[in-house]
Amino acid sequence: MTYLDLSAIGMRYGDNVILDGIDLSVAQGEMHVLLGPSGCGKTTLLRSIAGLVQPDRGAIHLAGRAIEKLHPKDRGIGMVFQHYALFPNMTVRQNLAFGLEQRRLARKVIDDKIDAVLEIVSLQDKADARPRQLSGGQKQRVALARALVLEPSLLLLDEPLSALDAQIRKRLRDELKRIQRRTGLTSILVTHDQDEALSLGDRISVMNKGQIAQTASGPEIFYRPADLFVAKFIGNANILTAAEFSRLIGRDFDQTAVIHPHMFKFGKASENSNLFEVTATVVETVAAGHVVRYVMQANGIVFNVEAQSAMNEGHLAAGEATIVTIDPLNSHFM
Repeated sequence: MTYLDLSAIGMRYGDNVILDGIDLSVAQGEMHVLLGPSGCGKTTLLRSIAGLVQPDRGAIHLAGRAIEKLHPKDRGIGMVFQHYALFPNMTVRQNLAFGLEQRRLARKVIDDKIDAVLEIVSLQDKADARPRQLSGGQKQRVALARALVLEPSLLLLDEPLSALDAQIRKRLRDELKRIQRRTGLTSILVTHDQDEALSLGDRISVMNKGQIAQTASGPEIFYRPADLFVAKFIGNANILTAAEFSRLIGRDFDQTAVIHPHMFKFGKASENSNLFEVTATVVETVAAGHVVRYVMQANGIVFNVEAQSAMNEGHLAAGEATIVTIDPLNSHFM
C-alpha cells in the first residue's frame, strides 16, 4: 500500500533545475533509499518532503493527506541529520525530553516514552550522560532516538552515518536496520554510499541530475541497471560496448555488456554449453582478504575478474594465461 506519494515534484534555482518532475511512491513500513552523486537532488527532495524547502510544483501525500503546503511542524515527520545537533548542556534524557515537553505532556508519559526509546536504541546506561561523554555512534543513536520518541509518521535520514569512521559506520548501519525493522516506521534515507544503500534499502531510487534514473530492489539495480549511468554508479561492473564485447568473445554482438567481476568463472566451458569461452592473460593480481582481484586482457580487451580466496591457496600471477568463461544469464545487456 502506498504510504508516501510524490507527484511531479519540480524545483529550480535560477537557471539550474534541481528537481525535474519527480514521481515516487513509498510503501508503508518500507526503508527507501535515495542514492546518487553529490548535486543530484536527493537531499533537496528529502528536505521538500520535510517542508524545509518548498518545491515550485508538485504534490506530496502522506497517509492520504496532502502535506506540501503544511508547515514542517504540522507534517508529523521526524528527521535525523548528518550532524547530531544535540544540546551540549543537556543529558541524553533531557535531549529526548525537550520535544515532548514542548507538547506539554505529563511527566510520567514523557519518562515512559524516553525509557522505551532508550531501550530500542540500546542506550539505557547512557541516559544521564552528556554529549561530550558519548562516542560518535552513540551520539547518532541519541539523534535517532530524539526523532523516534516523537512517534513520527515518517522518518527522514539525511546521510546520518557519513561523519563516522568505517567500523562504527558498519555497526550503526546494522543497528539502524534492526531499529527500523523493529519499529516498522516508514523511512527514507539519503546517501551517496552504495554499500549503505544496498544494505539498508528495501528499495532504492538512484538519482541523476534531478531525476530518478531507476527505482527497484537492491539486487535488481545491481544486476539489472536501467541505463549506463546506473550501471556505472552501482558496483564496479565491466561495461563493454557491443564492439568491445564482440572482440572479446570473438563473435558479433549488438548490445553493451554489463558483467560484474565475480561473474567470470575459470576453466573451460562444458560441452554444448551456451557460455562464452575466452583465453585471457593476467595483467595484475591483487590479493584483498577473501577475494583476489585480477586485471586481465584478452583479444585486446582489458577487464576485471574477482575470485574467492582461501588460506594457502595459490593465485594466478601476472603474465599467466588462463581460460575464463562468461555466462550470458549472469550478465546484463542493454
